[in-house]
Amino acid sequence: MAQLNIALGQRSYDILVEAGTLDRISDHLSPWIKRGRTLWISDSQVARHHWPKIEAQLASAGIAAHLHIVPAGEASKSWAELARIIDWLLEKGVERSDTIFALGGGMIGDLTGFAASIVKRGCEFVQIPTTLLAQVDSSVGGKTAINTAAGKNLVGTFHQPRFVLIDPLVLATLPPREMRAGYAEIVKYGLIDDAPFFDWCETHGQNVLARQASSLKQAIVTSVAAKARIVGEDERETKDRRALLNLGHTFGHALEADTGFGDRLLHGEAVGTGMVLALRYSARRGLCAPSDADRLAAHLTACNMPTTLAAAGVTADGAALVDHMRHDKKMTGGTLPFLLLRGIGQTFVCHDVDLDDVAQFLDQEHRRAAE
Repeated sequence: MAQLNIALGQRSYDILVEAGTLDRISDHLSPWIKRGRTLWISDSQVARHHWPKIEAQLASAGIAAHLHIVPAGEASKSWAELARIIDWLLEKGVERSDTIFALGGGMIGDLTGFAASIVKRGCEFVQIPTTLLAQVDSSVGGKTAINTAAGKNLVGTFHQPRFVLIDPLVLATLPPREMRAGYAEIVKYGLIDDAPFFDWCETHGQNVLARQASSLKQAIVTSVAAKARIVGEDERETKDRRALLNLGHTFGHALEADTGFGDRLLHGEAVGTGMVLALRYSARRGLCAPSDADRLAAHLTACNMPTTLAAAGVTADGAALVDHMRHDKKMTGGTLPFLLLRGIGQTFVCHDVDLDDVAQFLDQEHRRAAE
């Protein structure tokens, strides 16, 4: 068992990482259960795998469990599904003292957290992430959002959970591709400011993907501890510190937009490719050696992940991809900050990137992949 804490004053909360916690879930959640009933949000796939066990445990403890199911997939991070969740919560008589439980991956956590932040002007919620990506990244830190036609995560709030319960054993039902997508976010923490952890990933990454217990736990705990530290220093991303967590995302979100924010390119796959592009662009600017980008690309390729625009299924030219970037929520005064690297473990925020130069770079990447 590992217990971590995000230090945010009155908004501080614990993150518990322990194999088998879903088998004792009523014990772990008892501090947040009010009025002898619980309100849960999950998706159709996760509910099929895990809800019968959870419902039975809660029933044996005399706790009523009410579940609202949304369709699986990123398309559910929408105004329509948010409205349906809000209507369901109000029909169930949700009160401000209630805690809403999010059981699922990043989509469920984002959607539930957003709903909890606005219904009755704010309810508490608990994250129970069931994907590797959610366990190491999106369940921690309090960012909630939905997608709109204009782009990804453009409407949302900062709303911290009261508790995060991480059970690595739930990943047994996760498809290999989803494991790989989550692994990209693990690698990210090594690239940000922990070069020895990136070394560890190169040695143990295949064990993580194979769900080897000790390697998987170490990867999750190290990642969560890194994010907790950064969020504790810059909760609302008002300084450049929390922005480091966006490494690979500016490029990645543009790739997701080009491929339709769906199963053609998963978020973690886009982030992995985006991190390679960030390193290659950093090398273009003379900030790091090209071999750093090659090293990351080699590791992700060995893990069967896309590392080029072509492999990611992206056909748009540089100008079109940059146009997607112009809708990024981090755009300020016509300038978009980029996460670049002076080497592995040396990420920084760069505020003087010329988007026309980025477009030329992306066109060059298309040509390089075709050679």
